[in-house]
Amino acid sequence: MPAQKIDIHADEVLEDHTQSEYEGNSEDSDNVNSEGDSGSESDSLDSVGSRKLLTPTRELALQIFEQFKAISSPQSLKAVLITGGSDMRPQATALAQRPHVVIATPGRLADHIRTSGEDTICALRRVRMVVLDEADRLLAGGMIGSMLPDVEECFSVLPPPSKRQTLLFTATITPEVRALKERPSTPGKPPVFICEVDTQKLAIPPSLRQMHLQIPITHREHYLHMFLLTPLNLPKSAIIFCNRTSTADYLTHLLRLLDHRVTALHSKLPQRQRVDNLGRFRASAARILVATDVAARGLDIPEVGLVINYDIPRDPDDYIHRVGRTARAGRKGDAVTFVGQRDVELVQAIEGRVGREMQRWEEEGVNLETRVVREALKLVGEKKREAMLEIEEGREVGGKRKRGMRKLVK
Repeated sequence: MPAQKIDIHADEVLEDHTQSEYEGNSEDSDNVNSEGDSGSESDSLDSVGSRKLLTPTRELALQIFEQFKAISSPQSLKAVLITGGSDMRPQATALAQRPHVVIATPGRLADHIRTSGEDTICALRRVRMVVLDEADRLLAGGMIGSMLPDVEECFSVLPPPSKRQTLLFTATITPEVRALKERPSTPGKPPVFICEVDTQKLAIPPSLRQMHLQIPITHREHYLHMFLLTPLNLPKSAIIFCNRTSTADYLTHLLRLLDHRVTALHSKLPQRQRVDNLGRFRASAARILVATDVAARGLDIPEVGLVINYDIPRDPDDYIHRVGRTARAGRKGDAVTFVGQRDVELVQAIEGRVGREMQRWEEEGVNLETRVVREALKLVGEKKREAMLEIEEGREVGGKRKRGMRKLVK
């Protein structure tokens, strides 16, 4: 999906993200040397922690880390991955060993800054370039789960703005990002350098078909099961987005019981399982990924042909990120949103944001309602009870008892 890009030289640490001042211009965007420093590129690369990249999710950080390793292998550059869900001790050791690039989620990096000691964070004090990927999410404040306090902690140990370059990348312009863009330039400072695409025209790629499917809210699972089995949808790799981790967990249990090849990605899963599940989906061992918005940003899985919004996102920008998992790089893709009786306003808000109306989902020769009545009412009802029992008993998808869950013996 085309992305808006805001390339910025930071002029002040983000003490308040809406009041920071920036300087820069396009001609020196590749120059990461400090003012008055005429050092060579190799000098910069040899600097301790000369690059730092922050991104909001562990999966996106891992994807960037793996791509960086592949691209940079001829130069023998040293990169470290700093994310939650992993042991902090080897991460602290890696930070202390003069890496060229630090790729991190803000929460875990902030934990190291607060607890790991000067020997670990000294690398961050010589950073020459900072990249905020998915900057709209990183800078979003005033909400539960805001990453802004951790981002500010990460900036607190960096060199002054005159000694580093800061770049922001985002596919959606939020009020926080717009405040940076629209802030008047400081007297005597060059203006902020900005490269922005036409979001109204390119928020949704033209190769993406947006559709809606009206369903009774009491039978969403029944319609989902039959929808996944239509002749056109059955061969497609699909991501199903939910608003809550509990819904994602429940659907994963249910769809597995209904014999779908399914896996899950959400914040309640252990990190090792998150990595393994995403790997299974990438390798097509699982055809369906049930996910929360953890999977909505940045993940590049070219084979995804279908995105299903089982729950409609409350924020239209989240819709843009979700459907951007398909129809990537000119490929075709479908996005289908399940719409209940009370969801009309949410759909209208999305259509207003992307500048296009959703079309009614249709497939030649398929009457979904008839299929649900004939084939799904009894079957899905039985499997729903089994799925809820598995969850209540603390069993993993597939029926195995979770580790740490002891069977009660009377």
